[in-house]
Amino acid sequence: VQLQASGGGLVYAGGSLRLSCAASGFTLDYYVIGWFRQTPGKEREGISCISKTDGGTYYADSVKGRFTISRDNTKNTMYLQMNSLKPEDTAVYYCATPYLCYSGYGMGSGADYWGKGTLVTVSS
Repeated sequence: VQLQASGGGLVYAGGSLRLSCAASGFTLDYYVIGWFRQTPGKEREGISCISKTDGGTYYADSVKGRFTISRDNTKNTMYLQMNSLKPEDTAVYYCATPYLCYSGYGMGSGADYWGKGTLVTVSS
């Protein structure tokens, strides 16, 4: 059972990246999905999720309008499309199956499963 994230890398400010996270050993469609990120010295921050209740989404204010979360159940994979990247988006990004996701409101910090993280570096 694991989540394998990929797609991180170095990009210039204003650029785009798409993170992917493939699930194995379990069916991702049965779970809430979400993305978190963490920078050195700071707590891990939940930035986006898709609710199982209504299929709605949540985005942190810091990424709203620039990032898009999605899932492809046929591939058992989730994605995070990141556009208009800023240097402050530099972080390790983690995919997960968070316990809670409230569309339009927020997300919990705990999760059933976590990916290992992929580093995104945005250079100015």
